[in-house]
Amino acid sequence: MAEQDLISGLDIGSTAIRLAVGQRVGESGKIHIIGSAEVPAEGISKGIISSIEDAVSSISSCLEKAERMVGVPINSAWVGISGSHIISQESKGVVAVARSDGEISEDDVERAIEAARTVATPPNYEILHVIPKSFTVDGQSGIKDPLGMTGVRLEVDTQIIQGLGSQIKNLTKAVYRPGINIEDLVLSILATSEAVLTNRQKELGVVVVNIGGSTTSLAVFEEGDILHTAVLPVGSDHITSDIAIGLRISIDLAEKIKLEFGSALSTNVNKREEIDIGELEGKETNFISRKYISEITEARVEEILDKVDSELKKLDKSGKLPAGVVLTGGGSKLNDLVEAVKKQLRLPAIIGTPINVTSAIDKINDPTFSTAIGLVIWGSDLQGRQSNRGIGKFFNFLPNLGGITGQTKKWLKKIIP
Repeated sequence: MAEQDLISGLDIGSTAIRLAVGQRVGESGKIHIIGSAEVPAEGISKGIISSIEDAVSSISSCLEKAERMVGVPINSAWVGISGSHIISQESKGVVAVARSDGEISEDDVERAIEAARTVATPPNYEILHVIPKSFTVDGQSGIKDPLGMTGVRLEVDTQIIQGLGSQIKNLTKAVYRPGINIEDLVLSILATSEAVLTNRQKELGVVVVNIGGSTTSLAVFEEGDILHTAVLPVGSDHITSDIAIGLRISIDLAEKIKLEFGSALSTNVNKREEIDIGELEGKETNFISRKYISEITEARVEEILDKVDSELKKLDKSGKLPAGVVLTGGGSKLNDLVEAVKKQLRLPAIIGTPINVTSAIDKINDPTFSTAIGLVIWGSDLQGRQSNRGIGKFFNFLPNLGGITGQTKKWLKKIIP
């Protein structure tokens, strides 16, 4: 197996680092996942690097595990980036069509998108993605692909996603040190969306909610376009901490109890039902009401969903997305979460697992792996489009037109021999 045929996705989370390795199968371009690895994350807090040395050692051990499974060295990866420092804003680019006959060429589209990049970024922020949403040709709006059309003035509406420069550099440094070359940095929730959403869901209107350990990310789509992304500073580890404090037990035991006995809807739990946490610890008998555990869990789930609903209210989409909510990430495994989401957000809800991928590995159906697999799909789509060239490469989310990684690579080459 040639290494260049492999596409790797590296998801650097606050609780775990996951790497998925896939390859394209035949002409269909379908992805077959041939390897995956997962290790606990050290040196990462709320999606940002808190200790480069610890992060490097976690990434290295994940890389070694994946290489043993695949049987060849992994030299490059598409890397997910998240964290509460990520911001998104809208921008418009306007250019005059260059050709005398008024036919819009690929170069015009590229110039329009480049014009949208000139938006005023906050100090120390760098652009991660410029995502074209729709084009306007001579006042006619709502055009998805203007290539070959005739006009004088071309406008593009874009969503610009930016990250704090220092955090981007720290992440890049932690990934380069173990010897992984970065193909590009991709906002994690966008990669997750690639793995778990169908085009029809994106057309109708949908929100993807990735409940991670320390953060909850969301992306809202409608008419095939990305409307909004956000990273909220609360996740499933907060539920574990609440249980640990409420029951005065260790974090490890609280995690176990959360997954086995916690519920996002306390009304579904019988008042008389009790569990013996002493038996789980290997100590003397200690009975606790399961309803009490569920009430602790439910309070924090309500807080997370309340924050998600606030983001939807900003767009006037609260309770108005026909394809509903697609839940993913480790926190989505909580008992009765789907029912709680339906009730609180007043929308249909399902647990999202990767679609359009094949594998002999059971892990790929786990919601925790959706981001890593989404990064593989993202990389595959982009490589396919670049080999075909043409306007298609601008759609389905445009990475940053050679921006961030090019700059960061130059910067890193100066400091890393």
